[in-house]
Amino acid sequence: MGLRKFFLIFLVFAPIFVAFAQMDQTQQKTPGTEKATTVKVLEPKDAYEFTKLNRHNPDFVIIDVRTPDEFESGHIENAVNINYHAVTFVADLDGLDKFKTYVVYCRTGRRSSDTVNIMVRQGFKKIFRIAGDIVRWKAEELPLVQGRVK
Repeated sequence: MGLRKFFLIFLVFAPIFVAFAQMDQTQQKTPGTEKATTVKVLEPKDAYEFTKLNRHNPDFVIIDVRTPDEFESGHIENAVNINYHAVTFVADLDGLDKFKTYVVYCRTGRRSSDTVNIMVRQGFKKIFRIAGDIVRWKAEELPLVQGRVK
């Protein structure tokens, strides 16, 4: 009797388990539902080499999220300044192409970390941060450009 009940219960519930398993696989394969964001931290010297290699790549963007005054005092060559403290900051990020590769930095890491978290929520696919941000970049005597970008 015990074995018979087991098989009866199995026959009743097996299709339900199979349906749930198939539903889970369908959700994983549906475009746009997978979590495809890649976030990596680069050591400053590696970030420098990475930016040099991608200098002419139109799908590569360096974002400095410091204030305009901080940016003008010295920034990574070809960086774009998007002020973290601007009222339009989140909207400015959301207007960027989510499929380009981004390197994000600030002064010490708080703003760049927050920025990366926002970008992940917005669906950006490939994001890099610089370990120690501009403070470590300067400490390792890597090159900076001063003034505004025209």
